[in-house]
Amino acid sequence: MVRRGGGKGLLWGTAVVLLLLGFVRPFVALRPLKERVSSAADSWGEELFIRRDENELISYSAWNITGTYRGRWSFLDATNGSTRFLDFGKSSGVSVVELVSSPTRIHGVHYIQGAVTFHDVFDNEHDHGVAQMRLEGVYIWPFQKLRMVANSVANDESIQEEDYFFSNPYNLLGVFSSQVFQESTRDKIRRNKSLTYDMEKHCHVEIAAQVSRISSNQNDGNHDLYHLEGLMEGPATDGDGECFSSILLNATSVNIEAYYNKAVNYTLMVTFISFLQVLLLIRQMEHSNTQSGAAKVSIIMIGQQAVMDAYLCLLNLTAGILVESLFNAFATAAFFKFVVFSIFEMRYLLAIWKASRPMHNGESWETMRRELSVLYSRFYGILLGGILVLYQMHNFLRPILLIMYSFWIPQIVTNVIRDTRKPLHPHYIVGMTLTRLAIPLYIFGCPSNFLRIEVDEYWCIYLGVFMGLQASVLLLQHYLGSRCFIPRQILPEKYCYYRKFENASQETDCVICMTAIDFTQHSNGYMVTPCDHCFHSGCLQRWMDIKMECPTCRRSLPPA
Repeated sequence: MVRRGGGKGLLWGTAVVLLLLGFVRPFVALRPLKERVSSAADSWGEELFIRRDENELISYSAWNITGTYRGRWSFLDATNGSTRFLDFGKSSGVSVVELVSSPTRIHGVHYIQGAVTFHDVFDNEHDHGVAQMRLEGVYIWPFQKLRMVANSVANDESIQEEDYFFSNPYNLLGVFSSQVFQESTRDKIRRNKSLTYDMEKHCHVEIAAQVSRISSNQNDGNHDLYHLEGLMEGPATDGDGECFSSILLNATSVNIEAYYNKAVNYTLMVTFISFLQVLLLIRQMEHSNTQSGAAKVSIIMIGQQAVMDAYLCLLNLTAGILVESLFNAFATAAFFKFVVFSIFEMRYLLAIWKASRPMHNGESWETMRRELSVLYSRFYGILLGGILVLYQMHNFLRPILLIMYSFWIPQIVTNVIRDTRKPLHPHYIVGMTLTRLAIPLYIFGCPSNFLRIEVDEYWCIYLGVFMGLQASVLLLQHYLGSRCFIPRQILPEKYCYYRKFENASQETDCVICMTAIDFTQHSNGYMVTPCDHCFHSGCLQRWMDIKMECPTCRRSLPPA
């Protein structure tokens, strides 16, 4: 039952007066507004006829104003924005209004439950940024009038409109994004709960608003959109002035259909990006399809990208489970990300691991299986441990993302240490850099992203420059040499394959092509290994692209 208070009694009086002025059919007694209508005659399709004169009947259709409204709040008097309980950091800000409307047995009156959330609000002690008030009231739909008062609830008391809040996709994805990508708005609201409870206890918080339907030429979707414009006042219960200055509220209902389209477009983008990444991985695997080529690739670099794709798979799958109506779209994006990391990247990871240990190819299957289990346990251990770290440090998500997007650095370091030649295909370097940047730039750089994350232009610029520098260094190493940017004075001594062959007076055959080596030509025509075996330059270079072993004695060879 509705609590009997001064503010709520005013609401009932307003509803009765408005209905009587409209010459609504008489009723004997007012029944509780929370009592639902069970008959079909009192459903949303009901109509109220008001006689303006003897020959004219005007039909008013009931508007279902249930939904989420997003807009702005501002002080009616910009010079006086003080309050007793809340210090508003600005004279205006973002407001979100949640409304759940249900018909009553009183024709023309609907019972309203909801909440209003004010952003850019600061209390007197802590910078919470968000304040929320629970509301209840009546909606006189023949006159499009909305009257609400603050509804103080105990901490353990459940509220009826929460069923709507936790089933609305707009709110579900908002909770999901706030939990994953930024500090939780609900945590801020929970910390502010005692403060707003005291304000609702000592103040008569009242909202009077006019509801209007948005014209069809302004509405992009097929569903009706509504606009709320009203005034929020807070006279003190003890009659000593007002608790806060009057606040103007302007909010428009969210177009859920357009919101769905944004989410679907995001999943299509992720699917397309995953397809491109599969093609790039295939190109790179063909580029390094030999044992020597795979050994040049950093296993940390591939593993880091596999972990990132696994996280994206889990996030998309979680979003699909949370929002049932968008499950197919998010599940498709999650499936393609699963294919990228579990099939292609894990297969490439295994090929690099096998190429990095050529001396153990003749070992037993039991030993191989044991070491493989260690490799997989390390990968999935890092994956699960990273989830725990992200959960505990989600307030530092942007710095963590910068660390995760430094996946090219292990390959750069490996190239310098081993002095490897062309380990990555240029198309793979450029393509992976661009496709990896697409999702974070959409989330943090697109002003109309479906997750409603605030745009952070500087962070997007930092990320783009950071990734561009890494890719540029890799391309320089590809075309100019792995150590092109390091001064020669600090480089370690490098073995010279073009040294003089001590047995040049004897006739020597190249065991690779089985032809004689002509020592009378320029010294660049032949190469000598550290184990003092001689080969044609072209033959040995092609051999080292396959195996870094001496063709004669199978000793390991240093990079050329």
